[in-house]
Amino acid sequence: MMSTAAVANGGGVAAGSLVASLQAIVWFLRRVRQTYKKMGPAGTAAAIVGGAVVGVVGAPVVLGAIGFTSAGIAAGSYAAGMMSAAAVANGGAVAAGSTVAVLQAAGAAGLSGAATAAVAGAGAAVGWLTSFIRK
Repeated sequence: MMSTAAVANGGGVAAGSLVASLQAIVWFLRRVRQTYKKMGPAGTAAAIVGGAVVGVVGAPVVLGAIGFTSAGIAAGSYAAGMMSAAAVANGGAVAAGSTVAVLQAAGAAGLSGAATAAVAGAGAAVGWLTSFIRK
């Protein structure tokens, strides 16, 4: 994924792209693990909270990076490809409630309370899982 993005961008990954966003999240989680692993249970708790925060803050960033923006789906983006595939599979229209429709709603209006809670929970789980990573 990274090499494809780098080739498409003339040798480097574009700032604000999906690959750049994912790299930033991985970098952050590695730093969290390195810093808090030495702290025992308090470090695990901090990693869980950090993961939840990254999830809530990162979800809108990733949605925008893949093309689900407040102005609609960005032309030529990964989201546009998803929308095209969904429309072809559904006879020319994107079905209400489909993955593409839900992601576009989140990109346009932001995450609902339930979606924010779900993303925070997923981020907390990832933060907790970082405590098991060994290097």
